[in-house]
Amino acid sequence: MARRAPDPKQVASTDGGGFDRLFEHRLRLTIAVLLARNDRLSFARLKDVTGETDGNLGANLRKLEDAGYVAVAKEFADRKPVSWYSLNDAGRVALKAHLASLEALIAEANKPEP
Repeated sequence: MARRAPDPKQVASTDGGGFDRLFEHRLRLTIAVLLARNDRLSFARLKDVTGETDGNLGANLRKLEDAGYVAVAKEFADRKPVSWYSLNDAGRVALKAHLASLEALIAEANKPEP
């Protein structure tokens, strides 16, 4: 039985300033940036690059998938299952807004005091 994804508006809440709570977690932000720079990455490659355990990586990928930010495609290669992950349009928009908010915050913090 397939799991039904929750409404992304309920899962991926923002503070109104472009910050996305899902990206507050270092690993989820890292995953999103990696996927934004690549068409798709396998679970094994994401694990290698992040150095995370299967369980931690899988749980955080699931949160991004449930939010509607990440798509997964499952295939077989040499009779072994391979899960491929990609950042979809909603994920790209959310990541771009989150990064823009971070950049604005950093710029504000770096302004000289009057």
